[in-house]
Amino acid sequence: MAGVQPPPLRTLDDFLLSSARFAVPDVRDLDRWNNRMINNLLYYQSNYFLSALGFLLIVGYFQPLQMFVGMTVVTVLFLGFVWAAENKAPIRRFRRNHPLFTVLAILLASYLFISVLGGVAVFLFGIASPVLMVLVHASIRLRNLKNKLENKLESIGLKRTPMGLLLEALGQEQEAGS
Repeated sequence: MAGVQPPPLRTLDDFLLSSARFAVPDVRDLDRWNNRMINNLLYYQSNYFLSALGFLLIVGYFQPLQMFVGMTVVTVLFLGFVWAAENKAPIRRFRRNHPLFTVLAILLASYLFISVLGGVAVFLFGIASPVLMVLVHASIRLRNLKNKLENKLESIGLKRTPMGLLLEALGQEQEAGS
């Protein structure tokens, strides 16, 4: 984790308001859509983190025990998957070749485990909603010149950020910044 720098918080104007440009992605060009999402995840990661944290705090205020159980389960399953993917070659190949299915498998395993514990509603609204919000914004937000420059610095290794490490753990490092 040495050399990891927290990225700056982007202005609300850049993130959502007047200077922000949005467009529905071309679903026929999955590589371009994936590139847009990864680059937006890297560029707006501080904004995404604060948005998700705010949503989690609101849900956690109303359902603290269920929220804690849900976050614990997802964290343990995610760390278990990362460990297995780093130590088992077939899982590592699957992670690199099918990143969407990888994330869906983690979410499905979390859902099944939490449903046994009875915290389904808290999981759906407290954890999946911020993830969905982030993925939708990253999909429809068009990139600008500053976004492209920052992502190039991340991709050539001059800057290391938490989202860059997460994308690397999910096997998406080769696409980042392209």
